[in-house]
Amino acid sequence: MSAPDSSLEIERKYAVEAEFVLPDLSAVPGVAAVTGPDIYHLTAVYLDTPGLDLAAARITLRRRTGGTDAGWHLKLPGESGARREVHAPLGPGTEGVPAELAGLVSEQAVGEPLRPIARLQTTRTVRHLLDPAGQVLAEVADDEVTGSLPDQGSGRTEGPPGPDAWQTAIAWREVEIELAGGPAGLLDAAGRVLLDAGARPSPAASKLSLLLSAAGSQGKRASRQDQDRNDT
Repeated sequence: MSAPDSSLEIERKYAVEAEFVLPDLSAVPGVAAVTGPDIYHLTAVYLDTPGLDLAAARITLRRRTGGTDAGWHLKLPGESGARREVHAPLGPGTEGVPAELAGLVSEQAVGEPLRPIARLQTTRTVRHLLDPAGQVLAEVADDEVTGSLPDQGSGRTEGPPGPDAWQTAIAWREVEIELAGGPAGLLDAAGRVLLDAGARPSPAASKLSLLLSAAGSQGKRASRQDQDRNDT
């Protein structure tokens, strides 16, 4: 397997309703044209320790198929809200975490196994914001997401579980703007256009954290309901 590569990710996330209409982002200062839309179907399986030690350290590790950047992705926290993203190529589909990526999180994993904890299936509609010379300033991803958790009876401990080993927990829609060659102020300007159209800042730093938070809330509600029934 070839050595992993890395990049710096600077983006903003916005929660939107299912009926949200993406505004004309060519109105953003410095944007001359908007390309697309191009539609991709992505599946990402996230891995962590049984105690979610990576999530606690704001680290995400996933194996993604589909789209233009299929592969293993490790996201590490950086400065000023940026994140360092390290990539490794896909194997045959039954492989464990690439050794290079596992090594980068060995301190956080503290010897615990890395196992599948979540699956996100995304229909992604991509547009690019271009400057007058045709250079890409930023990428806009309009995502319809279904988040699932492992079926506790599946018995898998590493590698991506089979298609029947998941239970749907939540579905939502969000819009991401990721900076490419544009200035940092572009994210603020584009964000204001989205907010004016009815978007809201995302309540979670990542799709994974939103899924895990929602799943935890559902579990607490179920526990309270069980307790209420036991008390009657």
